[in-house]
Amino acid sequence: MNIAFKRRHVLQALAALAGAPLLGASALAQTGTAVWPSKPIRLVVPFPPAGPTDTVARVVSQKLSERLQQPVVVENRPGASGSIAAAQIAKSEPDGYTLMMLANPTLIAPLLYKSVRVDMAKDFTPIATMYDVPLVLVVNANQLPDVTNLQKLITHAKAQKVPLSYTSAGVGSFGHLSMELLKQTAGFDMQHVPYKGAAPAVADTIAGQVPIMFADMMAVLPHIQAGKLRAIAVGSAQRVSMVPEVKTVAEQGINGYSAVSWGGLLAPPGIPKNVADRLGSEVRQILAEKQTQDKLLAAGVIVRFENAEKMRQRMQLDYTKWGQVIRDKGIAVE
Repeated sequence: MNIAFKRRHVLQALAALAGAPLLGASALAQTGTAVWPSKPIRLVVPFPPAGPTDTVARVVSQKLSERLQQPVVVENRPGASGSIAAAQIAKSEPDGYTLMMLANPTLIAPLLYKSVRVDMAKDFTPIATMYDVPLVLVVNANQLPDVTNLQKLITHAKAQKVPLSYTSAGVGSFGHLSMELLKQTAGFDMQHVPYKGAAPAVADTIAGQVPIMFADMMAVLPHIQAGKLRAIAVGSAQRVSMVPEVKTVAEQGINGYSAVSWGGLLAPPGIPKNVADRLGSEVRQILAEKQTQDKLLAAGVIVRFENAEKMRQRMQLDYTKWGQVIRDKGIAVE
């Protein structure tokens, strides 16, 4: 009887020991950061290469790869202002190995495209805001030689029998919405001539085909510096170091106006909190490096770190603000 009891006790102990490694592995998997990252990370940019979002992604991903000691592979998947990629990434495994860059166009895409069903605020976990791209109002100085500031543009626009034309990267683009908000706030009108992308719009502004554009700084900074375009106002609440002499829209009499394109890092919903926190911490430290800031500033991008909660709040505020402009102006993308 005693021998049987001891045998049963030994067998139970062996069974417990056999199960221990499995339990330990499960516990490690649940903690996330204990084993994360153990393989390459995919960072999806839902826009073509060379734009602000792609530029930030490539600068940060290189440093993130060094810090995490795993490859961080940037993958461009453009389409429908980023909403096609967003709908797919939202359904990805929330394990920290698939991430996505957010920019304003993707945030507001559900307001512009009837077919878009993704909700950026509900279908993703914010990690951190990473950058701002100031909006700048530029004119072709040869076509509009007397328009040297915003008030002169407004006066000139109001005096025209045929509305002045302005261009943007497309219907519903951030430049389009920013100009519509400016027109609405300042009480003047111009005719929108949309292009398919920033590059052709900038090219035709330089050529004088459409003499006015509200563009992101990255798209027009080289041409401002070369004297091909004249900057007459910036959309941000404060002046920007790239064109410090150019006054803000608010400084030129349009109180309360603000238009800033921005972006950050997102993960699928359900990502372990400690993995999300680790990512946010790494991004914060990368963006704090002067080398990172200088590299992005030279491209027309301003580093701006905000934690996950601040990013969530900003997403909600911008969704409401630009949604109102879209509804007021009846803007839609076919």
